[in-house]
Amino acid sequence: MHNQPGVQIDDHPLGEEIFTPEATAFVADLVRTFRGRRDDLLSARVERQERINQGEFPDFLPETASVRSGDWQASPEPEPLMDRRVEITGPTDRKMIINALNSGARVFMADCEDATSPTWDNVVSGQVNIRDAYRRNITLDQGEKHYELNDEIATLFVRFRGWHLDERHVTVDGIAAPASLVDFALTFFHGAQEALNQGAGPYYYLPKLEGHLEARLWNDVFNHAQDALNIPRGSIRATVLVETILAAFEMDEIIYELREHSAGLNAGRWDYIFSVAKKFAAHKSFVLPDRNDVSMTAPFMRAYTELLVATCHKRGVHAMGGMAAFIPNRHDPEVTEHAIAKVTQGKALEAADGCDGTWVAHPDLVSIAQAEFDAVLQGAVHQLGRQRPEVSITASDLLSVDQTVGSITEEGLRINIHVGLRYLAGWLNGLGAAAIHNMMEDAATAEICRSQIWQWIQHGCSLDDGRLVTPDLVRELADQEMASIEETLGAEMFANLPFGQAKQVFEDLALTDDFIEFLTLPLYELLD
Repeated sequence: MHNQPGVQIDDHPLGEEIFTPEATAFVADLVRTFRGRRDDLLSARVERQERINQGEFPDFLPETASVRSGDWQASPEPEPLMDRRVEITGPTDRKMIINALNSGARVFMADCEDATSPTWDNVVSGQVNIRDAYRRNITLDQGEKHYELNDEIATLFVRFRGWHLDERHVTVDGIAAPASLVDFALTFFHGAQEALNQGAGPYYYLPKLEGHLEARLWNDVFNHAQDALNIPRGSIRATVLVETILAAFEMDEIIYELREHSAGLNAGRWDYIFSVAKKFAAHKSFVLPDRNDVSMTAPFMRAYTELLVATCHKRGVHAMGGMAAFIPNRHDPEVTEHAIAKVTQGKALEAADGCDGTWVAHPDLVSIAQAEFDAVLQGAVHQLGRQRPEVSITASDLLSVDQTVGSITEEGLRINIHVGLRYLAGWLNGLGAAAIHNMMEDAATAEICRSQIWQWIQHGCSLDDGRLVTPDLVRELADQEMASIEETLGAEMFANLPFGQAKQVFEDLALTDDFIEFLTLPLYELLD
């Protein structure tokens, strides 16, 4: 490997393709320039959490009132981003990238984050695959099957890992590099000019931001990177996932910080639900019912979606709907019918609200989702002109979690345990997105599973049949779900996956007294 002074990169068979001397120097420059600020922002998150635990709830920031009331707009989005009716997302493996780019969706988001288990092999081979996708020379031969790109393909976006994660296989001056900067630096170095040559640009999704100062840091990273590689400023466009409850209070400010680079906001619903459980873990009034009861029609979810659409359109950028987690099953017509009905219903609501596009996780759902948007758009490709002046959302609307209708059931508890165990075992085995019970599950849904159980135990909640949710009950049901999973997968596959380890980690997270901020942090210690 081409190690620079002070930079250590672990070996990988494809490593030298990605970590060229120039690319490695670029990674090191970004890490050295911005790591200190990243660390300060993470410290600020911890301090903020302490204040929330003490009862200081979020509100719209008085110091940025002028940004919210101001008459500014973000830079107009470039032509390739005007039509984003349906976006498909998935991990960065080669077959997935080719199929997703060929899916008929307008955008494919290659996900280095919640849909990827960050084994070193996944990280490096994922970067090679993204580089080849930018070059449009990505192919794959698997047995008799040959995969290659169609002439017409989706526009490529990349989602990096969040600010909180490190990449321990890349150390700069003896310290693990921020994973987000490694992901960004490599995709930008190998892809930015290629994307511009194709008439598009370096387009990204920014996950798990908690406020505008974190967006400001990204904006400064973008300017620094563009200048360093002689890419015109403003070439980068980034959509911010509003998937933390704290970011919901700073949507205007986040777009403002990124105004030269903004490609709007996205309603990252699963992470958003998780962040409610996490940020207000200390407070009983924020306990959520079964995950299936927390739909987009819950009052706090409606408030957040409507505010997101109104804010984006006021500032001239796209408002993107959330993920359809239901997936069709080509061998089971009944499952497929249910998935299509659920997706149709959800996408019709988003289109009616004024969203400009939406997410799906499966190629078979692209046309289903697009039909709902086409019906509302009536020949247009977005709804940017649709202002929502009637939307007036207060802090208490965003925090109205206690108005969510639903109950805590044994079935809901079992589903949380089952999905948690299955997902964690897959993640430890290098798989970051998994179809479980005909739903596409990723790290965000696994986070909901364990954080809900944690809430229910800590706040003395009972099931709808009167039984108290206790650690003993969770352990008992976990043993039963392990047996059920073994039966479903078969003894051989079950034995080949690290279920014992997954169960230990899941119980450690769900049954601990202190809430662990991200399940991926202890899991990462167990990865190769």
